[in-house]
Amino acid sequence: TPITPATLFQAASISKPVTAIAAMRMVQEGVLELDRPANDYLVSWKLPAPSDSGIVTVRQLLSHTAGVTVSGFPGYAAGKPVPTLIQVLNGVPPAVTDPVRVTSAPGTEWRYSGGGFVLAQAAMCEASGASFPALMRRLVLGPAGMRASGYEQPLPKPLRSKAATAYRGDGKPVPGRFHTYPEMAAAGLWTTPSDL
Repeated sequence: TPITPATLFQAASISKPVTAIAAMRMVQEGVLELDRPANDYLVSWKLPAPSDSGIVTVRQLLSHTAGVTVSGFPGYAAGKPVPTLIQVLNGVPPAVTDPVRVTSAPGTEWRYSGGGFVLAQAAMCEASGASFPALMRRLVLGPAGMRASGYEQPLPKPLRSKAATAYRGDGKPVPGRFHTYPEMAAAGLWTTPSDL
């Protein structure tokens, strides 16, 4: 099927800077503070950290300087169980990645961390009381006129006919056409070339 300017693509890690824009909007609204401990916003789950590692802040989560693990996420194939955000953070089945943990002193080094953005997602949702897709629509996608874009995971059925099929390096399509990413802040944006 030919692509068009309205074809939806998984934006992968481009999801992260869009998430950061939403977080900054929440800072402007007084809902988040950049240098406040992220655990202050987390209610249903707390980031375990060694007592000597220091405090992880929202700013550090958004800048890959929190010392937090899990670089990236492979997603979940069609028909496979999709973990909750808490299961992803704990690294328990059906999650397929390690737990998100602090392994180096926050603020001492830059280390790419999708896990940090999953923590930011949890903090943003719990601080606002909104779902992540709704939050992103209100704070970024709506104001930017990105009407065809969204963070809904899995992709809603009415939109699937508009979505591009993912292909592997060998040219074979991904079974089920694409993966689901509960790690929305890190990898969950669906968007069109025109919106992006």
